[in-house]
Amino acid sequence: MSSIDSIIAIERFSEAHIEGITALYNDPAVARQVLQMPFQSTEVWRKRLAPDNERVVQLVALHQGQVIGNIGLEQISRIRRSHCANIGMGVAQAWQGQGLGSRLLATVLDLADNWMNVQRVELTVYADNQAAIGLYRKFGFETEGLLRQYAVRDGALVDTLAMARLRHGPKAD
Repeated sequence: MSSIDSIIAIERFSEAHIEGITALYNDPAVARQVLQMPFQSTEVWRKRLAPDNERVVQLVALHQGQVIGNIGLEQISRIRRSHCANIGMGVAQAWQGQGLGSRLLATVLDLADNWMNVQRVELTVYADNQAAIGLYRKFGFETEGLLRQYAVRDGALVDTLAMARLRHGPKAD
């Protein structure tokens, strides 16, 4: 067990975490690296919590009861894409580079692989976010394409990478 494992708890996102999630994504350093809008209300997060859908898993990482990270996994509901899921995550700036992202990602990939039978996990990441890209590659994600001028950040249109991890690798012809 690594040192981070002994001081960090991972729990399912619940009503008790709404204030912490709101604060996490309202931090300008975090909002800058994800597709969430800054200055969101707690009501926005309460609505995201509301659906009781086993295809959606939202987890939080806690240090001494404070939300320091979040990851979401959403299995696609369309029948022909039900083998796929999307992920999105955010880690508090003070905890970046300390293994928290790895722990969150490993947790949802275990759920995807061993409980949900997901074969393909997809994500988008800003093309200049080398730390996140490195993390995703460490877990087997590969770049599938460049999405030009995908999102607004700091008043400019910026590129993202489309990445995916195939559980059983590409199918041979």
